[in-house]
Amino acid sequence: MNLLKSSLLIAAVGLVGVMPLMAQQKKAASTGGNSPHETTGAVIEGNRVTVTYGRPFSKNPKSDEVRKIWGGLVPYGKAWRMGSDEATLLLIQKPIVIGGTTIPAGAYTLYFVPSEDGASKLAFSSSLGGWGVPVIEKTDVARVDAKKESVEKSVDQFTMAVEKNAAGGGVIKLMWEKTAFSVPFTVAK
Repeated sequence: MNLLKSSLLIAAVGLVGVMPLMAQQKKAASTGGNSPHETTGAVIEGNRVTVTYGRPFSKNPKSDEVRKIWGGLVPYGKAWRMGSDEATLLLIQKPIVIGGTTIPAGAYTLYFVPSEDGASKLAFSSSLGGWGVPVIEKTDVARVDAKKESVEKSVDQFTMAVEKNAAGGGVIKLMWEKTAFSVPFTVAK
């Protein structure tokens, strides 16, 4: 009888752990696949850096109306999950130094705080596994300034990249509409 009770307790605990994941999958399926997901990354100085994120389009999926992204769909001064659906995930095999802060190897949620006039911030959070909203700012490991640039050709779909930096190390980039943001990093020695 005690074995039966123990087995039922283990099964119940397992179901409770799986239910949030099932809810996320159901929610993702209900979006109709309007925002595909992508994984991008690079090996920078022997350190694999990988980002997995949702890729919404500039056009409203319900009306095909072109949306204003920066200062519209993505409001200035507020934390944004950088994409759609699940929170954006960063995986790093070795510690990196970004914006003067060393971030240990591991997994992090990335989010972004855009600014119209001042410095926009790329944030690294230790809170993992969320849907992406609301952003849990109190779990920030670091917030670093992002360089803002205009791009010539409008980017219809939110795009991220991890690339080698010509000056050494690497760079995390995000692009949407006619704006690109970049944050350089180096691999900790």
